[in-house]
Amino acid sequence: MLPLQAILLDCGIHTGSYTPVTGGDINKAFCVQQGPSKYFLKTNHARLYPGMLAQEAEGLKALQHTGNFIIPNIIRHGIVEQQQYLLLEWIDRGNPSPGFWEHFGCGLAQMHVQPQPFFGWHCNNYIGSLPQVNTARHNWHSFYAESRLMPLMQQLHTQGAVSATVLKDLEKLCTKLPVLFPEEPPALLHGDLWSGNYMVAANGNACVYDPAVYFGHREMDIGMSRLFGGFHRRFYEAYHYHYPLQPGWEERLPLTQLYPLLVHALLFGGHYVQEAAGIIQDFC
Repeated sequence: MLPLQAILLDCGIHTGSYTPVTGGDINKAFCVQQGPSKYFLKTNHARLYPGMLAQEAEGLKALQHTGNFIIPNIIRHGIVEQQQYLLLEWIDRGNPSPGFWEHFGCGLAQMHVQPQPFFGWHCNNYIGSLPQVNTARHNWHSFYAESRLMPLMQQLHTQGAVSATVLKDLEKLCTKLPVLFPEEPPALLHGDLWSGNYMVAANGNACVYDPAVYFGHREMDIGMSRLFGGFHRRFYEAYHYHYPLQPGWEERLPLTQLYPLLVHALLFGGHYVQEAAGIIQDFC
């Protein structure tokens, strides 16, 4: 039996059909249909990225409980024949409602305004294909330095992608984080909120998926949303109306974008390395 057929049987789908669809760079994805019901299925090798799809399911559940977005319902996840899988509700695409961006920005603000107990998460997970360390801490600056920036930069240095000077500059920058970031309570973050991780659902509102959740500084989601083109200005206006950002947030955007840029530098190299080094130089 083919692994995909075995996965469908494990999900209780005995007579369904499936069609490959786009699902990102890492996973294989399928539209599965059984009678009138449609599902989104993604699979990956269980040993290459242990626990990746189980952690994604947990992230989606967290967003469902605290956010005001459309989040695909989790049908089932598991491992069959060394293939991990995640079966989700299928969400049909639609056209944006007149208040799409306002609703989207308000939803993110409503999620962020709910204070969380610490910075981090109760376990490690992934951002893209990279493990994401989520050791709990009680202040943002130490979490951002020790669980985000320094581990990735040290990997880049070990690979020879950056010089010892850049590594030293980042160490210097990390000592300044307590005064660079305004103090705020931890917020639940989507963690990878860019234009590729939302869609317009059939009802005209935002459907959000592919999270890399943790409790962090809320400006991280804002910075990520601005990294690759950004969202419409009405999104940010609505967010700021419902949960005003602290002064200087736009000047801090490159600092919040440093982590995803380091992720991209490790995954893809090239100009991302230079962009990250430039931000470090500007802030250190």
